[in-house]
Amino acid sequence: MKLDVNALGTFYRMAREGAGLAAGRLTHMLGVETQLGVTKLNFMRGEEIRHDFDDSTEKVGVRVKLTGAIEGYSIVVFERESALQVVETLLSEAGPDAAVDADVTDVDAFDEMTESAATEVGHIMNSGFIDGWADVLEAVIDVSTPEFVEGQTAEPFFGDIDEAPSDDDLALLFQSRIETVGTEVGFNHYLLPKRESMSRLLERLRTSDGIEYDKLEGFDRMAERGAKEVAETATTLTGIDTSVEIRRLNFVSLEAIPEQVANETLVGAAFEFDGLPSGYLLFLFDEESAHEIVDAMVPMAVDEDEDGFGEMGTSAIKELGNIMASGFLDGWANVLDTTIDHSTPEFIHDIGAAAVDPVIIQLGENQDFAFVFDTIVVADGREFDCQVYAIPDESDLERALNNLEVDRIEETPTTAEFQEVDNT
Repeated sequence: MKLDVNALGTFYRMAREGAGLAAGRLTHMLGVETQLGVTKLNFMRGEEIRHDFDDSTEKVGVRVKLTGAIEGYSIVVFERESALQVVETLLSEAGPDAAVDADVTDVDAFDEMTESAATEVGHIMNSGFIDGWADVLEAVIDVSTPEFVEGQTAEPFFGDIDEAPSDDDLALLFQSRIETVGTEVGFNHYLLPKRESMSRLLERLRTSDGIEYDKLEGFDRMAERGAKEVAETATTLTGIDTSVEIRRLNFVSLEAIPEQVANETLVGAAFEFDGLPSGYLLFLFDEESAHEIVDAMVPMAVDEDEDGFGEMGTSAIKELGNIMASGFLDGWANVLDTTIDHSTPEFIHDIGAAAVDPVIIQLGENQDFAFVFDTIVVADGREFDCQVYAIPDESDLERALNNLEVDRIEETPTTAEFQEVDNT
């Protein structure tokens, strides 16, 4: 199975079109304004998908089986409280008798009426997504009778589906989010396509020789090793035990990347890397985490300037970023048997999307989409969350992956050569 940027771009437009239709139908059905959140194509291993679900929160979902141009399953998943809010709104629109008959404050179990209402909402959402895909593909996609699902883990939602990936398998997963304006109600959408169905679509949509899917899977494993190297480096330099939390490979439009960044003050380091592939690498900490790092790395009081970090604090963040970047990128270069150089770190201290906008503007001169490695490094018992964004140039990435020998990934050691940090 081969893919390329054009095919994935079409899938992305399918997801955006479908999410837009679904949002419009939700607005019409509930009489409340909705907005489309982030849409992603995730390349996720089964264990990561299950990790997302296994967070001890009650969830409600509606799933349908697809046949025709796309085969597989489409699933809309609400947090339980969100589902109850949607049902309450829907039944209040139906009139006071329906609202009285349905006890939407009963969080122990859905009764027949509330389950039926939730299923109707989920089915309309699924249909919106699927109609959008069919419009883009100019093809027919048939949908089965909707099935109501609830539970705290992935098992009730995916456990009996052959298309669901095993823990080590890398799956292409469509994920979209829609939110109702002014409330906390939102839901996530998942498409689990059959591999054979996806392969046929990719063959139809590709406009280049493309990338073998197992090469992309290998690159994902390579990035995972790089992320672990980042965590080990952070532990060594700060003395704070750190580990890699969930990480995934996303395919998104460049304009969507700022939407994923937390709307808070962020501190970090940005790098441009050059070679095969070239691109950008960012390490972003929330402000409190950044101060934790400075306190751990600088054994004396730091004179803060108007930015709140001062020369020594800024230097500490840049030093940590520089060494983490070396470990991350040298691992890639070793496996790809190439050379990747990176710039000296640029200190970042900005709010939300503004922290990544300069990178997006530069990439946007030559491409519309990007593969983004989205990693979180977490500290045990302390405030130290680091978001890692590795964004390669798409044409360089295709050439690099076509040269990738997947068997080299586990055999090749990660060895980092650190550059001096320019503190001026």
